[in-house]
Amino acid sequence: MAKVTLTTSMMEAAVYGGCVLGGGGGGWLEDGLESGRLALEVGAPQLFTADEMNDEALLATVALVGAPAATDQYTKPMHYVRALQLLEKTIGQPIKGIITNENGAGTTVNGWFQAAVTGLPVIDSPCNGRAHPTGLMGAMNLHELEGFISHQAAVGGKDERYHEVCVSGRLHQAAGLVRKISVEAGGLVVVARNPVTAAYARANGAPGAIQQAIEVGEALLGAKGEAAIDAVCKKLGGRVVTAGVVDEFDLNTAGGFDVGRVVVNGHEMTFWNEYMTLEVNGERLGTFPDLIMTLDAETARPIVSAAVEKGQKLAIIHVPKENLILGATMRNRELMASVEGAVNKQILSYIFA
Repeated sequence: MAKVTLTTSMMEAAVYGGCVLGGGGGGWLEDGLESGRLALEVGAPQLFTADEMNDEALLATVALVGAPAATDQYTKPMHYVRALQLLEKTIGQPIKGIITNENGAGTTVNGWFQAAVTGLPVIDSPCNGRAHPTGLMGAMNLHELEGFISHQAAVGGKDERYHEVCVSGRLHQAAGLVRKISVEAGGLVVVARNPVTAAYARANGAPGAIQQAIEVGEALLGAKGEAAIDAVCKKLGGRVVTAGVVDEFDLNTAGGFDVGRVVVNGHEMTFWNEYMTLEVNGERLGTFPDLIMTLDAETARPIVSAAVEKGQKLAIIHVPKENLILGATMRNRELMASVEGAVNKQILSYIFA
């Protein structure tokens, strides 16, 4: 896909398709649609392929950090612009393009509002083509570069909980501080971080993942009910695992994450913002970064993990990781190891068998 001006139909498809690719995380449909509409009202954001950028052009990642289910979370579109301004001031160099950290209902359109306001292009090279729980998973393995200094600007909260900060330091430390700030701000902050060259983003990110989200959204919105779910599975090369009523649902918000489990028809899913494991009768059917996702079994509306309720009738789909456009971090054993402690399930033996 060459450079295009983003349209309303592309935005809606990106949000719905991004929600599917969020795998249970990546923000809320309503927030993504609101942010996307606002971006198109204030300007004409453009989407560039990664190949259209000069190798040395600096790209900044924009993201949401925190727990989507946090009751006191508060972010507004202008917070995104403010974070980008703070980052540019911190590094003392101009940002030439914007990339999102991941696909998700809210996150696929990360950067569209900033692009509309500033005139910078959105670059179709997200850090990852699906949603993920930790900041390091959205940092393209920058933590492995010797001497790399992470610059991150975070903005969010309301009234006395409003925060805007800039952090510079080692990537682990900077990401941890931003996560703590998200808690202080009510559970969620918008972040602009880690400027990298376009060449680095192409090599370590997920070029083409926004286009994949748009195509998945078009498949979903182009049909209804079971046919829409089948269309999504066909587009991604996945399958419907089961459909039924939610028998059990547990969710705890702690440390800036939503953690819990869902049981449908004897199929248990664990989640750490995103769905991490899918099992039935002790048999593992899917393991992050495979895509495990829930959709309303009757309307096909994607349902993120934090929005699940007992008694809902859900369809569970599974897409092998090989069919997704994933960033380099999804092949990083060190980063995948953190999932095991969060959901108390074996992960590495399934990913790196």
